[in-house]
Amino acid sequence: MESKELIGYIAAFFTTFSMLPQFIRMIRLKEAKDVSIFMPSMMTIGVFLWLLYGIFLKEPPIIIANVVSLILSITVLIAKIRYR
Repeated sequence: MESKELIGYIAAFFTTFSMLPQFIRMIRLKEAKDVSIFMPSMMTIGVFLWLLYGIFLKEPPIIIANVVSLILSITVLIAKIRYR
């Protein structure tokens, strides 16, 4: 694996899982009043566009990271709506 790919995968790991602590907190407390609806909405749209970009470039680090990020951001958005 080239160093640029390794950097891509490391960056993807951190950005992909950055929303995980927020999601765990929302599920554990069953509340999301402190989370703005705009944050997960904008994140979902942005991640979807990054996924398309990765597909166009055929770059596995971008594609893999954004598939996982999209799932997480949609889940956070659903939790926000459910636990208002």
